[in-house]
Amino acid sequence: MSDARPNTDGDPLEIAVPSDPLAGHPATAYFWGHVAGSGDVSDGGLEVVTNDEASAQVLAAIAGGDVDHGTATREYAHDTTITRTEDEYTVSIGDDESESGLLGRASVLGLPVDGRGNYRLGAFAEYDRELLRGLLEGCGTICFKSSSGTVGISFVHDDRELLDLARELIDACPVAAPAGDCSETSSGGYWFGVDDDAAPDFGRWLYGDCEETGLFAPSRRRKLERSLEQAEAYDD
Repeated sequence: MSDARPNTDGDPLEIAVPSDPLAGHPATAYFWGHVAGSGDVSDGGLEVVTNDEASAQVLAAIAGGDVDHGTATREYAHDTTITRTEDEYTVSIGDDESESGLLGRASVLGLPVDGRGNYRLGAFAEYDRELLRGLLEGCGTICFKSSSGTVGISFVHDDRELLDLARELIDACPVAAPAGDCSETSSGGYWFGVDDDAAPDFGRWLYGDCEETGLFAPSRRRKLERSLEQAEAYDD
């Protein structure tokens, strides 16, 4: 089946969605990447959070659910003395009205992310680009480093095992993108970054087909494009 949302030009864009939310498919890979990166799975439901409204609507189109808008203030992972306030969109999927359980499964143990750090994302390995894009948008950052004139791409999460999985996916991607080891953040989580020299090519590959599929957060892609432009201007 399929659903539609407006693209950046206001025209409808079809989102291809499989009937099974656990089937290997670009849309499900993107969805579960988001869930692993910024989601919460419990016996009673599933929530995934994003600061991009268009991406939230896509996630809801893939797996159903409602989208709620709010704001959140957070500390920067690398410097907890600095905070930022941003829009927050929460996609909530519950089983209150369904006798078949969450997403048609009687137990969360049947899901690829069960809320206890167990990630079984092998079914989406063929769609590593969409899976990594969902992970980056769920728990990653893109920035321009003014001190060095380079683009920074990093992943931050409380669960080191998830970050180890992200590093494995990056190692296996078709562009050379060496990544550093996981380090602790000042807030108690973990993070790693793609090498600055490799970040531009990795970022371009990661968002290379997003217009065709609609599986992306427009604000995050704009941040990548601006960072690449700033880095190119710095070199000049």
